[in-house]
Amino acid sequence: MIGILGAGAWGTALANAIAAGGEDVLIWAREPEVVSAINTDHENRPFLPGLRLDHRVRATCVTADLACCDIWLVVTPAQHLRTVLSTSSVPADTPLVLCAKGIEAGTYLLMSEVARAAAPLCPVAVLSGPTFAHEVAAGLPTAVTLACEDMDLGERLAARIARPALRPYLSDDVVGAEIGGAVKNVLAIGCGVVMGAGLGENARAAIIARGFAEMTRYGIARGARADTMAGLSGLGDLVLTCGSTASRNMSFGVGLGQGRLAADMMADRTSVAEGIFTAPVLVEDAAARGVDMPIATAIAALIAGQTSVPDTITALLTRPLRTERD
Repeated sequence: MIGILGAGAWGTALANAIAAGGEDVLIWAREPEVVSAINTDHENRPFLPGLRLDHRVRATCVTADLACCDIWLVVTPAQHLRTVLSTSSVPADTPLVLCAKGIEAGTYLLMSEVARAAAPLCPVAVLSGPTFAHEVAAGLPTAVTLACEDMDLGERLAARIARPALRPYLSDDVVGAEIGGAVKNVLAIGCGVVMGAGLGENARAAIIARGFAEMTRYGIARGARADTMAGLSGLGDLVLTCGSTASRNMSFGVGLGQGRLAADMMADRTSVAEGIFTAPVLVEDAAARGVDMPIATAIAALIAGQTSVPDTITALLTRPLRTERD
């Protein structure tokens, strides 16, 4: 049996996709009403409404119930990962497949580093890539990166997770897979700002291309490989998330571009746009490492209310000219 920590849209989508392939899945949710709806009505109305879940998906409010599961997919928000793992009593040697995308505030640790600190007896892998939850839940074709330093373990995990419409590609570059997933959320907010402010498709393409350069610089500074940045968990995820308002991060950026305040939009949301929390952490860590990330820096300032959209656009467009390699 596979256990899933976190019953938001992404956790529920993964549960349904895996269960549809014949595997029993037990999903942990913090909210009793979500557990009741999944077990009674086979639907997660708050986070993935309108989808009838496979009968093999069951839910619980008690993390200890997942002790019978031989693999845990961890799909809690990035800033809560440490707390959830520390209080979940994960059995030793249970592989943890991390599906959250972000960088921990205060420590600048990636999710794999947080997991190793919180559950040091458990091997860690990372699942990342271009994935909209509603498409995965509906069984539409999806390819992802499954990164694991132990490739033998990675192959075993891939065999359990893979489905005809969910294809994992193995990598041993855990850092690279995580950097792509974290940074693309921030850049997607920038693309949303472009859309909300009516700046056109040329500007959006420029954000994607120059943002990818920033992502790659930062990834290499943290030990990632350039080929991982250009793969599914980097460029692939960036293109998807920056191309549709189905992305929570991009839709948040649209609101910023239209002049809405970040605090007001965050108060209205039931789901998490991870880029909101990743942006300031990313910018601080990049600065400490001497990595130039002007787009990410501008987005972080917008979220914090330190600048306006017109001033941000002017600042980016009047930066000194440089070669494309820079």
